[in-house]
Amino acid sequence: MTTDATPSVPPTAARVLSPFVPSAGATDDAVIMALVSAEVALVRAWIRVGLAPSSVGEQVDQVWGWDATARRCTRHSLDRAALATSLAQHGNPVIGLVEQMRSALGADAAAWVHRGATSQDILDTALMIVTRDVTREAGTALTAVEANLTALAVANRDVTAVARTLTQHAVPTTAGARVAGWVRGIARARARLAHAGEALPVQLGGAAGTLASFVEVARTQQGATASPEDVVRHLVAAFADELGLTAPAAPWHTVRADVTEPGDALVQVCDALAKFGADVATLSRTEIAEVSVSSAGGSSAMPHKRNPVAAVALRSAGMRAPMLGATLHVASASAVDERPDGAWHAEWPTLQDLLELALGACGTAVELSQSLTINLKEIAANLELSRGAILSERLSIALPPLVGPEVTTAAVRVASEGGDLAGFLTSQAKLPGAVVAEITDLTNATGLATWLVDTLPTAERP
Repeated sequence: MTTDATPSVPPTAARVLSPFVPSAGATDDAVIMALVSAEVALVRAWIRVGLAPSSVGEQVDQVWGWDATARRCTRHSLDRAALATSLAQHGNPVIGLVEQMRSALGADAAAWVHRGATSQDILDTALMIVTRDVTREAGTALTAVEANLTALAVANRDVTAVARTLTQHAVPTTAGARVAGWVRGIARARARLAHAGEALPVQLGGAAGTLASFVEVARTQQGATASPEDVVRHLVAAFADELGLTAPAAPWHTVRADVTEPGDALVQVCDALAKFGADVATLSRTEIAEVSVSSAGGSSAMPHKRNPVAAVALRSAGMRAPMLGATLHVASASAVDERPDGAWHAEWPTLQDLLELALGACGTAVELSQSLTINLKEIAANLELSRGAILSERLSIALPPLVGPEVTTAAVRVASEGGDLAGFLTSQAKLPGAVVAEITDLTNATGLATWLVDTLPTAERP
């Protein structure tokens, strides 16, 4: 969580130096609300195992507006500046959070706030709440992107276009097959993100991950009907259930796969969207112009410019995300002892940045996929630039059985040099006109390009 005391950026306003619009799912306010929800859920869990009185739950619910359906608090009036001071003074914001939450309650209820927990329990749990919310929101956006691009692929299923490899004209493809490639990459990333976000755990381990503090509370508190150890096992399950997260097999203070795995999935999302953005940026170049973007931006110095800003933003996300993911892995590898010194602290802002970056990229991708147009005239013109050269691969395979290797070599040379391929095949190779027409028809050289569109999961032929 950042340390500034200024109000968070509202979801509808862009940050000055970020190409993305922050979402409510990943802002500082979202993290604070998740922290409050984690603390309140722990109080409610103590009530569910029969140790805290129900009157305590009534107090915390009244102050922080617990929504049992949404499994979260709905409001808070915490002082952000004080939380920032706590972060600087104590090394995390939870100590200041607990002080403020206890001060809002009577003494009896205040005693149950943070009961048995350590700061990492609450902050880790809060980050899992935010991660869960972001993966869901991002998944919804990615589904919309897939639908928009699938429709575009189907509409351009039979549009023959130049395929480029190592930046050069290669062989024929279709505009639809190119878009289908974007869809498949995004769909795979969405599926991985959904998997990473579906079983995120709470954290509850106490000072050294042994849950000893919780056992002591259960041992000394009147009203328990089971062994202290069983009470604590039930407490962890109740805590998880209150928040809609999963109960871990053990505390994971220094086993950080539950952070790196969703982090990796978020990076993959940014990778897939950056591929989409990079292709759009290239194809919308003035000299190529095979696509255009209706939501293009302008230039401060050149009024004629129509910059593909959304595509550029996706490329930016693809460049930033891998380093954030790498930092999470460095932190995971450095999580020493029973509680880390610095590695855990490096993790929070990194994960939050990655969550916000990926979520912003998903929203940007929705906009780009809605505003994209395939330019048929320019695609056809670019095909003509290569003339017969684009058929050289096909000629080298199709001609030998018909005319032999020497004539084939000559035909490939004519094609590669942009000569009259049809004329050569008719006059020199002595092939019938129908055969020449079939061989030189670019639509016959696209392989399974149309099938690649037809087999998209949600593709429907018009």
